[in-house]
Amino acid sequence: MRISRIKTAVAGVAAAALVLSGCSSDGGSSSELAGSWDEIVAAATEEGEVTIYSTHSPDNLEKLKRAFEAEYPGITLTYVRGTDADILPKIEVENSTNSGVADVHMTTDAGWIDRSLESEYSAEVVAPSLDTPEYDRAESVIDDKFFLTSATVFGLGWNTTHVPDGLSSPDDVFAPDLRGKVGIQNPNGIPTYVDMYRRINEDYGTGFVDRLPETQPRIYPSAVAITQALASGEVWVAPMAASNILTEKAKGAPVGFALPAKPFGVPWYTHVLSSAPNPNAAQLLADFLITPAGQEAISADYLAVLPDVPGTGVPGSDVTAQAVELGDPDSLDPDSVQEFQAEWERKFMG
Repeated sequence: MRISRIKTAVAGVAAAALVLSGCSSDGGSSSELAGSWDEIVAAATEEGEVTIYSTHSPDNLEKLKRAFEAEYPGITLTYVRGTDADILPKIEVENSTNSGVADVHMTTDAGWIDRSLESEYSAEVVAPSLDTPEYDRAESVIDDKFFLTSATVFGLGWNTTHVPDGLSSPDDVFAPDLRGKVGIQNPNGIPTYVDMYRRINEDYGTGFVDRLPETQPRIYPSAVAITQALASGEVWVAPMAASNILTEKAKGAPVGFALPAKPFGVPWYTHVLSSAPNPNAAQLLADFLITPAGQEAISADYLAVLPDVPGTGVPGSDVTAQAVELGDPDSLDPDSVQEFQAEWERKFMG
């Protein structure tokens, strides 16, 4: 299965050799790196802590924390979870004021990634795991800064107590008995959701989004909130549920999930921040994210960047995160996103 997306014009070029001197063209804190990788690991232990800002699932971030601290017991991992609308301003303020809190940042915002490549937000990532053949650096790293970390697919979700037969196609959400029980995401300030609405309006059938208001949907701020609402029975179906719903199913929640004929996918890319207060620990976390242990944690019930990682992927498919491409940054600039949001609010919020 190939999840078709519009690819960014920027592609990372595989480095000929791993540079561990820590010199960075952007003049960020990567200049504080120790020399060899072993020295970076030792310096990271001296720093003793690392912080990541991410839009990934809270369950997966907690798994990442446990796995990383088990691998490196001398370093405490703190994660801050939020939407891109919450996190991106924090990143920009911390950089501009030279008051970094985050060391590593993970995002799905293609437009922001593209715009930030010309900024001083990112340090060059020197994690050796990026050069393992299974990872495919040439397909997974942008400008030696942003590296593919995980991906999700959006599909059809339902509460099995209230919808025991499940959903077989997106049009099933228009059944009269589901009116008022359909959960959807508010795209406010989140380009990824804007991209998703645009795509499903074509891939789910022309005008699908235009018809959604007739379902009298309940509106939520994120895919995580949709998953929680499905599990609790607050809503019964969701046409854009994320694959992390499989985590709740494994816990015993009465939920189901299926991919439509044309699923929408979203990749997470990660970068080490030039304002990182713990630059060596930041590189160590970046490296760990791409190891099998790191992938088993951060990509549980999502798409991993490595093959055959236990607990990852979608049942019935062997697709990895490399099959999911970033959206077109030219269509996800702030003005276009704001314009779409205004149109969306007219449709769904009167």
